[in-house]
Amino acid sequence: MDNVVDENKVKQVVDPGKRDGGGPPGFELPLLLFAGFRTLIDKLHAELARQGHPGIRPAHGFALQAIGLGPDAASTSEVGRRLGVSKQAAGKTVDRLVELGYAERADDPADARRKLVRLTSRGRDALARSAAIFDELRADWAATLGERRLGELEGALRQVTPADSFGLDASAWLRG
Repeated sequence: MDNVVDENKVKQVVDPGKRDGGGPPGFELPLLLFAGFRTLIDKLHAELARQGHPGIRPAHGFALQAIGLGPDAASTSEVGRRLGVSKQAAGKTVDRLVELGYAERADDPADARRKLVRLTSRGRDALARSAAIFDELRADWAATLGERRLGELEGALRQVTPADSFGLDASAWLRG
């Protein structure tokens, strides 16, 4: 039968060993990149919690960045566009950031019908602390790998990723 899965082929997908052609299997690269990303983000949030920001989550960090991209404030729609999510999803995240004291809503001086979202001092503090913690985490990686190897890794990743990859619109590939 054509639709039967061969157990030997399935094993190739999950076996992290070397392939016949040498080198690791192709699926290992995205898993390692994601594990590295997850390691950094988890350590960041543990340290943020220790420094007085226990309620902040990874999605909040992305939203804080999206709010902070503008000169002073952004509409919820703009936050959604920057994150690559719907206005409703952005609104829920903004609501949570307002509840936690990281953002506030304000009237738009140019349009009385529109509300703007801006960072509070607590939100700016969280972003500043995040930047400092990321610098420390990078230094930890440099201590482990060596500055040259880490710089080469960063340079290589810049070569294979789009220049605008910092928008980080992951929503499209996370939907079922």
